Amino acid sequence: MNEALAVTSTDIGRHFHGNVLDMILGSGPMVQFVLLLLLFFSVVSWAIILMKYRFIKKSRKENNMFLDRYMKINKLSEVFPESKRFRYSQLAEVFRAGYTELVKVAGIRKEAFSDSDSETPWPPEMRGLDNVERALNRACDIETTKLESSLGFLATTGSACPFIGLFGTVWGIMNAFKVIGVKGSATLAVVAPGISEALIATAAGLAAAIPAVIFYNYYVNQVRTLTVETDSFSSEFLNIVERYHTKSAHK
Repeated sequence: MNEALAVTSTDIGRHFHGNVLDMILGSGPMVQFVLLLLLFFSVVSWAIILMKYRFIKKSRKENNMFLDRYMKINKLSEVFPESKRFRYSQLAEVFRAGYTELVKVAGIRKEAFSDSDSETPWPPEMRGLDNVERALNRACDIETTKLESSLGFLATTGSACPFIGLFGTVWGIMNAFKVIGVKGSATLAVVAPGISEALIATAAGLAAAIPAVIFYNYYVNQVRTLTVETDSFSSEFLNIVERYHTKSAHK
């Protein structure tokens, strides 16, 4: 009896203290396929996480820089060339869209508009502020879409990977029970290796899902904040256009 326990303990120790890589390589084809699929989700998720971090960091920095220039310059015609320097700024993109539409509505070439010394560069006959508002709203929507791009993959990873890993685990446990049927023994030494290999799939699924869920929620909040800032700037820009338009119309 003691010898049997010693053999069992040695067998269990060999399997449970083995290399995880050996356990993965020793698993069945279906479990290995599941692990490769989870690896794909994990690698792509981390690439998106790092990419979004850099993009949002640059966006915040350039938004602040553009807003600082915007507040210091009195004429919008002088802000326009400055805005082209900030490629990652949502505020600069919205400003360029609104300003370009404003120039079209006014019917004035950009060069003449930039050289104007008038304090109220909007002509009294200018109409079509609705066009400017639509251009601003369209630009805000485009920038929001850019910020939200790829976040859907993180959401999918966070929701699907645990179930994919669970599928691999269930499949591995089924194979473990097949081994029990073949050997006609249900001892821990027989069952443990197959179950331990199967549980790797669940662990891999959670390892892929947890970072995706955490960073998805984080980036959703960041996108919401940037969207609010962009909408506020759009409303302020439109108010400036309407103010000067009204002032010009009453002269």
